[in-house]
Amino acid sequence: MIYRHIESADDIVESFAVMRELRPHIEDANLYCERVQRQQQDGYRLLGVWQDDELSGLTGYRHLENLIYGRFTYIDDLVVRHSRQRSKLGEGLIDQVRTLAKADGRAMLVLDTGLANSMAQRFYFRNGLLARGLHFSQQLEETGA
Repeated sequence: MIYRHIESADDIVESFAVMRELRPHIEDANLYCERVQRQQQDGYRLLGVWQDDELSGLTGYRHLENLIYGRFTYIDDLVVRHSRQRSKLGEGLIDQVRTLAKADGRAMLVLDTGLANSMAQRFYFRNGLLARGLHFSQQLEETGA
């Protein structure tokens, strides 16, 4: 397995098919690229894993700081191609981000998942992530961007 950050516009567009398995509401590769590039300006990093010369998984994360956790790393996105699930790629992506977070002096690794996503919750528990809160949100306006 090869892990590397995806940074150029061409590489971001190339990663769209994998991310779309997690975020099917994003229907256009160029819109996806624009969003990733905007997020990169705020510290978002996109890490890919290649297996057998195929991009097989992605994680999007950022190093942040707040009053709850102090300096922490937040995983925005974690996806492995459906055809590659159960191959330890998701575990490897979490381990890579965990290593990067520790190297940057981060105190916590944090992510959110849907309440109905019980399979992902089981996966996170197996990988040492514990449920510590309940995430609330509110749609403020309809936006296409």
